[in-house]
Amino acid sequence: MNARLAPLLLAVVLPALLATGCSRPPSTASSGQPHKHEHHPPHGGTPVVLGDEAYHIELVLDASAGTLQAFVLDGELENFIRSAAPSFEIVADVAGAPRALVMAAVANPATGETVGDTSLFQTQADWLRTTGEFDAVLRSFTIRGTTFTDVKFNFPKGNDTDG
Repeated sequence: MNARLAPLLLAVVLPALLATGCSRPPSTASSGQPHKHEHHPPHGGTPVVLGDEAYHIELVLDASAGTLQAFVLDGELENFIRSAAPSFEIVADVAGAPRALVMAAVANPATGETVGDTSLFQTQADWLRTTGEFDAVLRSFTIRGTTFTDVKFNFPKGNDTDG
């Protein structure tokens, strides 16, 4: 090939090759199904959505101790969110009878959390040792100035219908 034609040929052919790309169709991550927005509770508990995914409460049961912990988390279940609330109430329907669970704020010196500035709430009830599933309503809970009332959920399924 003529040494003077080679650069000209590259100048014309190379851009055309780059523009056409590979003959194989591009792969797509989508299978035609809508993307499912999933959250994974950090403690393996039950996620309860507050508002339009503004926050979550992750409920974690220790059946042997009869305790239920509630961790307040952001909308993605990634970061702990502190609340000034001293407590909040969950009313569970257990075999047709209402059972109140008062979730009290828990201080944690290791994180600097105090009652009135904590992301952890806890309660103890003997019936939690033998009841692993119930429908419930979180009566009222305020986080950063927003109050959430009458939030219905199932334990252990939660209320996050998107997964």
